[in-house]
Amino acid sequence: MDILHLIDRLEELFNESRPIPFTHNVIVDEDRMLDLIDQMRVAIPEEVRKSQQLLSQRDRVLAQAQEEANRTLALAREKSEQMIERDALVQSAQKRAEQIVAQIREDAEDTRRETDKYVVETLTHLEMELERFLNQIRNGINALQEQQVIEEESS
Repeated sequence: MDILHLIDRLEELFNESRPIPFTHNVIVDEDRMLDLIDQMRVAIPEEVRKSQQLLSQRDRVLAQAQEEANRTLALAREKSEQMIERDALVQSAQKRAEQIVAQIREDAEDTRRETDKYVVETLTHLEMELERFLNQIRNGINALQEQQVIEEESS
């Protein structure tokens, strides 16, 4: 289940809770809250797994780009060796091979930067959502503890 959906359900539970008069506290259905917390414990590792898949995908893209660069470089070297008898052609081929390699390295670096940026954005978003969720849980716990103190004082 999507972690954001679970957070929405937790917020909905909080909003549906009965307020305690003259306080900022609410009474929360314990079973529903614990059920949501259990579901979040299952969903959060899924979100982390997705982030790890993004990192793996980035590594595969970089490896493919490096492999292609190596193939292109090998091909350029092979062709330049075949044309060694003609100086002008050899120099031209070497220059073109260097340009191709430079372009491929630049493309690979651009891909890596874009992938890193996407992963950082995704993980940052996940971190913010988790912090928001944790704050809501802490607020719920504090509210329940305050309610217990009030009930103990009144009895």
